[in-house]
Amino acid sequence: MNRAVSSLLTRHAARLGSFCTSSSSPASEAWDGRFRLHKPRGQHLLTNPRILDAIIHHATLRPGDAVLEVGPGTGNLTARLLASPVHHVTAVEIDPRMVEAVTARAVSLDLAQKLTVIQDDAVEADFPEFDVCVANIPYGISSPLIAKLLFGAYRFRTATLLLQKEFAQRLVAVPGDSEYNRLAANVRMVADVKLLMDVSKRDFVPMPRVDSSLVEIRPRAAMPDVDLAEWLAFTRECFGQKNKTLGAIFKQKRKILDLFKRSQRTERCAGDATGNGIIPSVLDDGNDEACSGDDDSSDRVAGFSEEQVGAFKERIASALESTELAGKRPSKMSNDELLRLLRLFNERGIRFQ
Repeated sequence: MNRAVSSLLTRHAARLGSFCTSSSSPASEAWDGRFRLHKPRGQHLLTNPRILDAIIHHATLRPGDAVLEVGPGTGNLTARLLASPVHHVTAVEIDPRMVEAVTARAVSLDLAQKLTVIQDDAVEADFPEFDVCVANIPYGISSPLIAKLLFGAYRFRTATLLLQKEFAQRLVAVPGDSEYNRLAANVRMVADVKLLMDVSKRDFVPMPRVDSSLVEIRPRAAMPDVDLAEWLAFTRECFGQKNKTLGAIFKQKRKILDLFKRSQRTERCAGDATGNGIIPSVLDDGNDEACSGDDDSSDRVAGFSEEQVGAFKERIASALESTELAGKRPSKMSNDELLRLLRLFNERGIRFQ
């Protein structure tokens, strides 16, 4: 359950005031060590003023914007957001110590009226409406949070996110890059992504093991004409073995039987709601060879003959042959090519959900 903590301003005024009179100025980015930061939770505070200012610059905030910040920490970025012309900032923070610290920061700057803090898990919390998301995201929730923003019900202009550098490189990869994966394919189906700048690990306290990168995610004005749940299930099958050819991927007995079962189930459940529960696995690119290998099972599915399964196998092969994509690898294919194949599969009764 979300818990707005604006009431802390009155109930804990004395305690908050003590934070403001610590050895570090309330407007300072320096960490004064008032409590222990937990690395396993991704609590790395960005303390370089130049980088903090650059993030605000890249966010292109507008007067009247409603801003969502995830993981505000002690408020180094929050203070700059509050000082900008935006209308309001909503910060989502799970750690009650950080909640009090960032609330105290707003009080000390006389900007508390522009801030609402929600104490909750950002992956589980319901966000209010917002125009822009600006955040230094804890590394451990990067994938589910981006999935929630892009494949949930939220409509926003941009998200300017500070991410682990390796994750950011996978996010902005294009077909043919060694880093190209399901993550990039799925995100690019609904948004444009670009790398803005790299940030050294030395700009954080405590210092993480790896560098970070700032990226901009801009949702597309027009959503693609595709069943997103079906697309996400399709890319899972393709990118599970992204360096194999499509012909090799879809010749495996295990995969053919699995798709046959799904397709039959889809026919039986036609008209039911689809797409529920797709968010958790939207962006996991996983192990490229996680589903590799074949088995020696017979072409049998309970209630169906071998001839029916064989005919289904032929439909898969003919779809690949007609598109001339059997020899291509998912890691080198554009979304347009993948989408063309998915539509042809669906037209022939081959389903992936």
